[in-house]
Amino acid sequence: MFDEGAEKTKYKILIVEDSLFNQMVLRKILESRYTIVTSTTAEDALAKVHIFEPHLILLDIILPDANGFDVLVTLKQSEDTRNIPVIIITGLDSDEDEEKGFLLGAVDYIKRPFKNAIVLARVNTQIHIIRQIQTIEHLSLMDGLTGIANRRAFDIQLQYEWSRAARERSWLSMIMLDVDKFKEYNDTYGHRHGDFMLQIVAQTLKQELKSVTDFFYRYGGDEFAILLPGLPAERARGLAQRLVTSVNQMLLSAVKCQSPCAHSISLGSASMQPQPQQSPAALVERADKKLYLAKQNGRNQAQCE
Repeated sequence: MFDEGAEKTKYKILIVEDSLFNQMVLRKILESRYTIVTSTTAEDALAKVHIFEPHLILLDIILPDANGFDVLVTLKQSEDTRNIPVIIITGLDSDEDEEKGFLLGAVDYIKRPFKNAIVLARVNTQIHIIRQIQTIEHLSLMDGLTGIANRRAFDIQLQYEWSRAARERSWLSMIMLDVDKFKEYNDTYGHRHGDFMLQIVAQTLKQELKSVTDFFYRYGGDEFAILLPGLPAERARGLAQRLVTSVNQMLLSAVKCQSPCAHSISLGSASMQPQPQQSPAALVERADKKLYLAKQNGRNQAQCE
């Protein structure tokens, strides 16, 4: 069952139809569930698709300035719009036109005169598919054990933040951390206890990193990464030192063992002002070297640039 309030604010539909009457009919059928924007020409539609960023497009075949099939081809040739599903709307009753629409990438066909139940059912079907895809994409970027973003999400966000920092000539800092002697703890107490410990670390990071511009990830195994856009080295150092204290206190109270293992973490932080010709791997390498130095120097500490 659809949540009408959520659908109206979350899912957007662009109706490309030159008949104002048909626009009104479609709007009346759909606007209680979805956010609607309309267009009467191909030129206007191709402009609005970039501004409005619809989740679904209802596209008339016959437009005053272009053939709807040509608009469909243009949409499917662009990297920015090729994945937006398009439902063809038409008054023509031609199997050839219907076949052509599907061959060019349309996902469905709605014929005039519109029947409310059919329009709503076909639109809802496409929105349901979109929701499933969004869920799959979301899950592919999440770590199932800790409930925070995973390494794939880190790689995507790092590239984006690096490019943005290079463009804006701003700072980008990164912290890498892992649990001291985690393997020994896992071998001694078992993976179930080790998993619980990783969940404690992730929970503490959530509590400490509340800014919408702080991104934290399970980088792999017992290693975590934090991206800090716009944060210079001095502030990254302060955060790293604070995390040593807060995470260690949480581990000490939540994790019970007979040895000092799994009661502390080590961190390494690095900060750069990215240049366009540089690779973001440079920041990861520098943070990783600082983490390695923290381990070499006795663990339970932060080593920072």
